[in-house]
Amino acid sequence: MTKSMNAGARRRASDTIWHESGETDGDGPMPAARPLRSDSGRVERIATLVPPPVAGPGAGTVSPGPTGGAMLHRFSRLLDGLIAFHSLASTDPVLDVRDFPWTAGLRREWAAIRAEAVAMAPSGLMPLWQDGGAVAVRAAGCPRTLAALRAIPGLYDAAFASLAPDAHIPARRGATKGLITCHLGLVVPRDGGARMRVRDRILRWAEGETLIFDDSFDHEIHNDAAGQRIVLRIRFARPLRQPGQWVAEAVLRLLRGRI
Repeated sequence: MTKSMNAGARRRASDTIWHESGETDGDGPMPAARPLRSDSGRVERIATLVPPPVAGPGAGTVSPGPTGGAMLHRFSRLLDGLIAFHSLASTDPVLDVRDFPWTAGLRREWAAIRAEAVAMAPSGLMPLWQDGGAVAVRAAGCPRTLAALRAIPGLYDAAFASLAPDAHIPARRGATKGLITCHLGLVVPRDGGARMRVRDRILRWAEGETLIFDDSFDHEIHNDAAGQRIVLRIRFARPLRQPGQWVAEAVLRLLRGRI
């Protein structure tokens, strides 16, 4: 994607593909992260700040300690400005699906993916793809879903995500700007009670449609509907120039198994 596409995506940020989207009266916009300098010397200095793992009790294992995960998350957010500065995609909270042509394949296959999800009856988060490959115990039950996932550039992980009626996922922020999240709506209550806030935007899913957003922004999810909501949740690597790509990959290696 080119710089002109980036600019176009930013201009379209106020015209989200979701016709139900609108402004929320919640807490106001968060200040934008200030980009770090991109010179190689700065990157080398950042690399020296990576905290070393603490040896665990078992041979060949490491443990970050009781607060290690939280410390790593805070450390990774310090690098979000540098990652954003080198991004080849929009850095807005909600991104335009037209900038990611592979989402069309998900929309074409959505009915088959939905049938596999319903048959597997996910409760909460049901991982399908992680650590670079399909989750073996579920591969036989979702061949069409896995085929669609294999076509996604930079796929990090994927799962069926179910939200029960009257459920609420409190406000939070993802650990790194190096990942972008895609949701494919599979089972969505029609009364509009299932919704997500990303920064100051209110988004609602639609069956067979995709939504792309940056979960490093403050976000929360509600399901005030009477029915269950199921989406295919996908996280993929943000397209980046160097040295941003190097930094993002290093961060993801540090966070593996913790996000």
